[in-house]
Amino acid sequence: MARLKETYQTEIVEGMIKKFGYKNIMEVPKLNKIVINMGIGEAKENAKILDSAVRDLEIISGQKAVLTKAKKSVANFKIREGMPIGCKVTLRGERMYEFADRLINLALPRVRDFRGVNPNAFDGRGNYALGIKEQLIFPEIEYDKVDKVRGMDIIFVTTAKTDEEARELLTLFNMPFAK
Repeated sequence: MARLKETYQTEIVEGMIKKFGYKNIMEVPKLNKIVINMGIGEAKENAKILDSAVRDLEIISGQKAVLTKAKKSVANFKIREGMPIGCKVTLRGERMYEFADRLINLALPRVRDFRGVNPNAFDGRGNYALGIKEQLIFPEIEYDKVDKVRGMDIIFVTTAKTDEEARELLTLFNMPFAK
């Protein structure tokens, strides 16, 4: 479980110092947090759908999920301001490393026709966004108890200044980038 954190503290730090020539160990980029977000468009008609999405997200992350509410009213989408339309979880510390380990080593290899994650999904400031089409790739989710297949966005927030540094950091975490 904490294997990824220990790996970070030794191998990853040494690898980053070698590649980028940092003078101080505090300059080495690290994983700050992981945000998992599920937007549920059907929640405007049926509140029960939101409950099952929250339950799935809590099982996957091991942490209580927070409901996200609409910031503005949009008539075309039949959404009013303050209406719950999704849920999210922010993971830090031990849970973050444990989730990253499960995602990289267990969940991603279970994706159908998996050839690696998009290496260009960095935002220019060292953060990486990853979209998953179904929650069933996580081993904690029981197939029989799923009412509907839902996707989610997973954002890796790092302290890296550039995309190149963040890509190297995630590569050292064994993130399977497509060639």
